[in-house]
Amino acid sequence: MSHLIRAVTAEDWPRVKELRLAALLDPVADIAFLETYENAAAQPDEFWQQRAAGARGEMIARQFVAERPDGGWDGSVSVLIERAGRPDVLGRPNEFDQAHLVGVFVRPEQRGTGLARELFDAAVAFARELEEPAVERIRLFVHEKNTHAEAFYRKIGFARSGNTFPVPGDESSIEHELVLG
Repeated sequence: MSHLIRAVTAEDWPRVKELRLAALLDPVADIAFLETYENAAAQPDEFWQQRAAGARGEMIARQFVAERPDGGWDGSVSVLIERAGRPDVLGRPNEFDQAHLVGVFVRPEQRGTGLARELFDAAVAFARELEEPAVERIRLFVHEKNTHAEAFYRKIGFARSGNTFPVPGDESSIEHELVLG
């Protein structure tokens, strides 16, 4: 099946919501996302409208989706541009102008088809093509128990940076920072 990989628009907010809620029902959602289905489902329409519009304060944000010919969505990845000298998305000090990839999801029936790679290619191209800020590196975080996701990230060129962070809300677990080589 051929997919169109594209950035979402503000008008896409109902489908942004639907895909995110589907992602949060995935069996590995508890180690893949820092949000619960219940919390996301309780958000008002305005939340989803702002999310689709890329409203993240001063931060540049872009969500890419894989759209089927019938208009349905089969996957997504978001890019958050974190500025040096400002807190990153987790509120930690940030020393780089960098792209932070989040919200990675591909519907189960599309996994293993190359669709995730296409989404990552679009996200990475967007980050690298920015002139201001010029992104110095591209990173993501993966839960220590999400070995399937980490194997995919490694396959497409990401490697552990050596930095680990406690999982927000679960200090007994860690996330590894991976950077694109």
